[in-house]
Amino acid sequence: MVIFAIHIETKSIAMKVLIIDDERSIRNTLKEILEFEGHEVATAEDGKQGLDKALAENFDAIFCDIKMPVMDGNEVLDALVAAGCEASIVMISGHGDIDTAVGCIKRGAYDFIQKPLDLNRILITLKNATDKSSLVKETVILKKKIQSKYEIVGDSPAIVHIKEIVDRVAATDARVLIMGANGTGKELVARRLHDKSPRAAAPFIEVNCAAIPSELIESELFGHEKGAFTSAIKQHKGKFEQAEGGTLFLDEIGDMSLAAQAKVLRVLQEKKLSRVGSDKDITVNVRVVAATNKNLTDEIAKGRFREDLYHRLSVIVIHVPALKERIEDIPQLMTYFIDQISQESGMAKKTVTPEAIAELQKLPWTGNIRELRNVAERLMILCGPQITAADVVAYATPSI
Repeated sequence: MVIFAIHIETKSIAMKVLIIDDERSIRNTLKEILEFEGHEVATAEDGKQGLDKALAENFDAIFCDIKMPVMDGNEVLDALVAAGCEASIVMISGHGDIDTAVGCIKRGAYDFIQKPLDLNRILITLKNATDKSSLVKETVILKKKIQSKYEIVGDSPAIVHIKEIVDRVAATDARVLIMGANGTGKELVARRLHDKSPRAAAPFIEVNCAAIPSELIESELFGHEKGAFTSAIKQHKGKFEQAEGGTLFLDEIGDMSLAAQAKVLRVLQEKKLSRVGSDKDITVNVRVVAATNKNLTDEIAKGRFREDLYHRLSVIVIHVPALKERIEDIPQLMTYFIDQISQESGMAKKTVTPEAIAELQKLPWTGNIRELRNVAERLMILCGPQITAADVVAYATPSI
């Protein structure tokens, strides 16, 4: 075996590496080189021993020979991939060709290196594996943060019922209408529906119908062609197209204009839309979830909401209770918000006395969960290590 001793600066962080090879000279030489670079290295003399070590410990990277006794490298690779091993697996062989390399990578290897081994190639591969490992870990952390941000917190009967309904409905494509006052968490219900559905890997697109001027709502939802109106300087895909294969959340749909309602109804009926300025139909595959803080029955009676659209949207209706209707969830919500605020701001976590919880449960909570979150942040900033009943009385209601 030849390892060229040309060194390049890779600036990789220290990694835990496993070398699986039946040739002692290769194991020892690789171990010496990688340890000189600051890595922690373990070795195994055959595939079975290597597999056992790889499954027993957490490694960042694994260098595995293909031709070995007892168990060859291909079997080791397949077993590690099947076990969900997160290490970057680099296959090495003196008998490899392009087909062998492609086959290994298709089956889950991170890279393939042919013997005789080149030091530069080994170190570059290890550095790239380090970068990949860091990105994977960052992605996992970000996913956990996102999931935590949209968690439905509480064990009250009303919340337990909502979770049960959502979990049963999520697997279907049934349209859902979420009703409840501002700040109750209607978006959280919509996101749980999406995250637990077969569409979870596709986009979740949110539209606040109340925040978009009536003259722009059709362009936002259905898109427009270049030149469709004065400011349409290029083609624009609307929210329906952006949500293709996923979920479109129409928040505050009770504020949508009647003209836009008619077009939404057509999309729900025909699964087709036309961009503003075009007569061409575009087929869309989107699950629509809507939410409103209004009583749509009253809106229908007043001529402000289409009854046929209401019936299209309300296959499943979920009512999200106000916070004052679920005050038994306040202790759990406060713990959740304090943990969240601590992570986001770096402030030390604070405990909340039972008396403080009792005071919080007496408040009217007209702003619902959103207001409670603001109160939790205010108390975290203004109070000492422990939040007391006196603190709640002094700071729960902002002074004007």
